[in-house]
Amino acid sequence: MRIGVITFPGTLDDVDAARAVRYAGGEPVALWHADHDLRGVDAIVVPGGFSYGDYLRAGAIASIAPIMTEVVAAAGRGTPVLGICNGFQILCEAGLLPGALVRNAGLHFICRDERLRVESTATAWTGGLTVGQELLVPLKSGEGRYVADADTLRRLEDEGRVVFRYAGGNPNGALGAIAGVGSADGRVVGLMPHPEHAIDPLTGPSADGLALFTSVLRTAVPAA
Repeated sequence: MRIGVITFPGTLDDVDAARAVRYAGGEPVALWHADHDLRGVDAIVVPGGFSYGDYLRAGAIASIAPIMTEVVAAAGRGTPVLGICNGFQILCEAGLLPGALVRNAGLHFICRDERLRVESTATAWTGGLTVGQELLVPLKSGEGRYVADADTLRRLEDEGRVVFRYAGGNPNGALGAIAGVGSADGRVVGLMPHPEHAIDPLTGPSADGLALFTSVLRTAVPAA
């Protein structure tokens, strides 16, 4: 299974995301922000970092990069897409996920390990998990507070599209303690914490994050 990992100017975690794909048993494929070629990948990771220096708004400039035109089209065809941290911001800015990520409550950058509770396994990226399971993964963001209007929040809750919630409190003031959400078809998921930094206890607080990458390998349909 070939999983594309996008690099934008300012991306920090593309190498870690590619490593997570390899750990899971997939083949990482480097994708460049200025290209219109997805290179026939079966799934896509939009990794974390500070694309374009977070100018204008975090993720706003990256969301209109040439490669994102192809990502939006691929998502429309059912290709699984995972956005991590800045990648989550990009997916929201690109309209693939509802809501927005804004400055943390208290306006401080947060860098620490956090416990996440799995709220939905009906996605391409969480099928190997169980509802209620807790994952220990790093969180590192300054604009990680998830917000949306009341109707959107109600729809996300009613449709089971809240994928992850903070379990050890609410570190950034996200509405509903939401740490990650999914698309209506469950193929697109975004979350603020970093599962790619929790794939091996030797280098992270746990190996809990690896399950997102192994899950997609079982659910993605290989590209023709």
